[in-house]
Amino acid sequence: MGEVLVEVHADAPLGEAGAGTAARLSFSGDALNAAAAAAAAGARTALLAVVSDDELSRPLLARAAALGIDTSWVRTAPRPNGAYLLAADTEGDREFVYWRAQSAGSTLSTAHVESWRPLLTGGAALVTSGITGALSEDSRAAVLAAARTVHAAGGHLTYDANFRSRLTSRPAAGELLAHLAPLAGLVKLSCPADARALLGTDDPATAAARVRALGAAAVAVTAGADRLLLDDGAAAVLLPVPRNPDPVDATGAGDCFTGTATARLALGDSLADAVAHGVAAASLSVSGRGGTGRIPAFTETAALAAAQRGSGGRLPDQPGKEFRQGS
Repeated sequence: MGEVLVEVHADAPLGEAGAGTAARLSFSGDALNAAAAAAAAGARTALLAVVSDDELSRPLLARAAALGIDTSWVRTAPRPNGAYLLAADTEGDREFVYWRAQSAGSTLSTAHVESWRPLLTGGAALVTSGITGALSEDSRAAVLAAARTVHAAGGHLTYDANFRSRLTSRPAAGELLAHLAPLAGLVKLSCPADARALLGTDDPATAAARVRALGAAAVAVTAGADRLLLDDGAAAVLLPVPRNPDPVDATGAGDCFTGTATARLALGDSLADAVAHGVAAASLSVSGRGGTGRIPAFTETAALAAAQRGSGGRLPDQPGKEFRQGS
């Protein structure tokens, strides 16, 4: 559940782009990226979003359907779709220019959540994010209502903190995290960006421990392009991310992780296996341009996860190095 964006991918760094710079039009947004990854990982997946009623939404929804996503629950509003401009990047330290004020996506509300109640109460899992909760006051209320509905029905919630300073304040984002953590089976955040802004630390293990203290069942902290820390309550273990020999663009890699891991949890994988699959899928995804430029098939994801396990990559249910706060 969340925002879908029109993506304009420039062929030059944003500071150097000018007249004549080539660009490619696509579609992205954390909700679409995660939904695409979940569908590729084998789950029946629906997109819960509000898009424009204009001509551009037809190819947007066609792209989502081509990615295996059920778009029948998507609603429309007489406002433009949000859009963003980005340049190629492989390290995750990206610059974006957004146009999302008064967008269709920002009209997400509790009325929409109520219309989605049959799916929220009957489905296995929901993925949503701090970006969704920061689009507007109505969107924030919608995220809380959806999370509570899923939790009350016994479903799984994955919450990606995804702090964006241009959309919300640190106190407001921290408060939303505090409300959602007790409802979440998995919280994902980045370190140092999310951890520093919301939890006041640059240490992945400390960040994970603080989110666990808020009530989250498990926490995944991405710490750069090559490692992820998973705290499942029993241990905090640092997992290496498989190296991608052909990186192109890291846009959407975190969404690919959350979508894949959540799908695999919904399909019955253990937390350890679901996270291993999420890490592998995220690594593979950086070979494509844009948020949905490279959504790996699950056969590829599973093969890479198995190879990583065989090469000595540790999973939380294996003997391995535990990381304490500050380590």
